[in-house]
Amino acid sequence: MSCGNAVLKFSWYRHLRGLAVFVVALFGVCSAYGGAASAAGAFENRYYSAADFPLVEKIDAHMHIHGVADRFMAQAIHDNFRILTINVDYPDFPALAEQESAAISLRQRYPGRVAFAATFSVQGFAAADWTQTTLEQIEASLHKGAVGVKIWKNIGMALKDADGQYVMPDDRRLEPIIARLEHDHVVLLGHQAEPLNCWLPFEKMTVRSDQEYFREHPQYHMYEHPQMPSHERILAARDRMLAAHPALRFDAVHLASLEWDVDKVAEFLDRFPNADVDLAARLVHLELQAASDPVKVRRFLLRYQDRILYGSDDNYGPQDADLHAVAEVHSGWVEDWRFLATAAQMRSPDFAKPFRGLQLPREVIDKIYRRNAESLFIGAWNAAP
Repeated sequence: MSCGNAVLKFSWYRHLRGLAVFVVALFGVCSAYGGAASAAGAFENRYYSAADFPLVEKIDAHMHIHGVADRFMAQAIHDNFRILTINVDYPDFPALAEQESAAISLRQRYPGRVAFAATFSVQGFAAADWTQTTLEQIEASLHKGAVGVKIWKNIGMALKDADGQYVMPDDRRLEPIIARLEHDHVVLLGHQAEPLNCWLPFEKMTVRSDQEYFREHPQYHMYEHPQMPSHERILAARDRMLAAHPALRFDAVHLASLEWDVDKVAEFLDRFPNADVDLAARLVHLELQAASDPVKVRRFLLRYQDRILYGSDDNYGPQDADLHAVAEVHSGWVEDWRFLATAAQMRSPDFAKPFRGLQLPREVIDKIYRRNAESLFIGAWNAAP
């Protein structure tokens, strides 16, 4: 072989080898890109993003909507929310008859979008016929379409009997009402006690919103009223009521007033298998815990994913019928979504420490935001009122 032929052969060989290396490299890049694209697709299929917020059907299972509220409902529809509006025996709200009338009107005008829970008044509690009259009133509300009945914190924190003793949730005069709801599988929504911050001085409260609320409502700031029942006493009475009615479907709103520690909420859910909890006005306490131990909070939500309902506890009435009020509701919904559905870096006006969103899987988000409410309040959002 001549030197020229040898050089030519070697050059051709090097050319082929280089081409082969290029092809292999190109295949590797394509494979890697395909694998990355596949992984990205799998990630997108498992988790929602912030952009998915208006696309996903959701239920806010704890609101208080009064009046016509058309502007609010337009925002709710735009944000893909259905609503459970809850009537409450609360002096700051309209009279109970007015609350119920507004709720029925909303349900009729927005079929499939609005459901409502009734409540009962403690006025005349000392009267001999109070229990029977209240049962009849609850029956009438259920006949009008109520999907549950609310028992409020005035029982345990405000109402006294003829002897001057605070009436607790396990009071004998309430027993026939609880038994009737249990027998007919009607959901009882229970707000007993308050955040533990309620029993602390302002400087020891863990979140700013609790400080603001109890400054505005000093009658409920139990730290300032040591003669009133303790947090433990009220919740013990509630738990005795639940133990006496094991088949009662119970929606323990506000994280069962155990918001400061998800382990306490878990103990409650383990003890009462027919109870659920909602997040209304207590999501900030999960955010506070997530700032220190996000794994613990996320683990709690994953473990009890079938028993947790999303709720905001937003109030909306005629006095709020402007664009700013609607924008505030929308903003709160979006921020809650970011915390539960994404891994966004976040801050809260309620405390100093930053935290990240929990990025719960899609199936868990769907349960917390919709399916659990549909399972608890069966048929509540059927299109035909």
